[in-house]
Amino acid sequence: MPPAGLLRNALILGLISAIGPFAIDMYLPALPNIGADLHAESGAVQMSLLSFFIAAAISQLFYGPLSDMYGRKVPLYSGLVLFGIGCVGAALSTSIDMLVSFRFLQGIGAAAGMVIPRAIVRDLYTGVDAARLMSLLMLVFSVSPIMAPLSGSLIIDYYSWRMVFWIVLLATLIGIVMLVLWQKETRPVAARVESSLSSALAGYSRLMKDWNFIGLVMIGAMCMAGFMVYLANSSFVFIQQYGFTSREYALAFSVNAISFIGMSQLNGLLASRFGLKRVVLFSVSCAAFILTAMLVAVLSGAHSYPVIASFLFVGFGFLGLVIPTTAVLALEDHGKIAGTASALMGTLQFLMAAIAIGVSSMFSDGTILPMVAGITLSIVAAFVLTLIVLRNKPTMHDLQSSVAG
Repeated sequence: MPPAGLLRNALILGLISAIGPFAIDMYLPALPNIGADLHAESGAVQMSLLSFFIAAAISQLFYGPLSDMYGRKVPLYSGLVLFGIGCVGAALSTSIDMLVSFRFLQGIGAAAGMVIPRAIVRDLYTGVDAARLMSLLMLVFSVSPIMAPLSGSLIIDYYSWRMVFWIVLLATLIGIVMLVLWQKETRPVAARVESSLSSALAGYSRLMKDWNFIGLVMIGAMCMAGFMVYLANSSFVFIQQYGFTSREYALAFSVNAISFIGMSQLNGLLASRFGLKRVVLFSVSCAAFILTAMLVAVLSGAHSYPVIASFLFVGFGFLGLVIPTTAVLALEDHGKIAGTASALMGTLQFLMAAIAIGVSSMFSDGTILPMVAGITLSIVAAFVLTLIVLRNKPTMHDLQSSVAG
């Protein structure tokens, strides 16, 4: 059983991390409604999602070094406030361009909650303990992809898509209160003395030359890109092609999220038994095989919802083992610049997700094939990267696990 400290940190960091994704997942069932209300095509509506990802990707580059220089909490406060302002603007939007603009502002604010909690994890733990905390954080984080689409569909049914953003604003205010009352500063003043703009630039330069770090980040990035292609396209596919209601879509989305999060909770156990890198290799291989089989099935004409749902459930479950584990491995050797390293990781992952969403939206026609092809190609790319990156020597934690086994 995880110690109380792990559970407490997971609760606080998980809820703060979930606020940004909550603003994504909760309004997914509303995308067709937004298009009808604002007289916008599906591609234009998807731009509101893409703008969020682009803003979050770029902004993380700044939040990481700032959290190294000024501590973890002050940048978190700033980000949550900006995010709250974006919620108000999005709720009051009268055109798709206005919505896209305020979603961009939301992305700037949300970046703080995405990058800094990972740095706090690295401040507190390394190795298997860090994997356990990252997995517990994802368990709390799962409130978003499991409950947000369902609650969003209920809000849409009884109110409108605009109410979604007012609810997210309330969650943001709760996050600020939690940060004030319960989260201690984990970056001591003495450690900040060594951090500056020049050291941040030097840190980014060093990280970009660290091929092991970049490789591990890109494995996680391609896995995330596959999930985000699903996220951006699934509401149109399930509602328009399969005839789902917004509530039925929310339930379908939640099932896959449960698979993703449920498998992630095995990370600590599997990592301590087999080592972190072996977990990544096995999980990526299985995901690539399952999702490639899904693409073959669709191309063969077998694209009924039960068939697709089965492939997605199993494939996304394996991704739940990959993303937190690659994050732990990538940050393992960069404790002194954990904020900067976490920021670069988040930026690269979100940029890849934004590119994947942008490319898939170019081919989006409301049918299943573009979505499935985008998911599969992303995960196959992650598999190829894994074979290249994991040829390196194992980490100390892997060696210890191998001896213990």
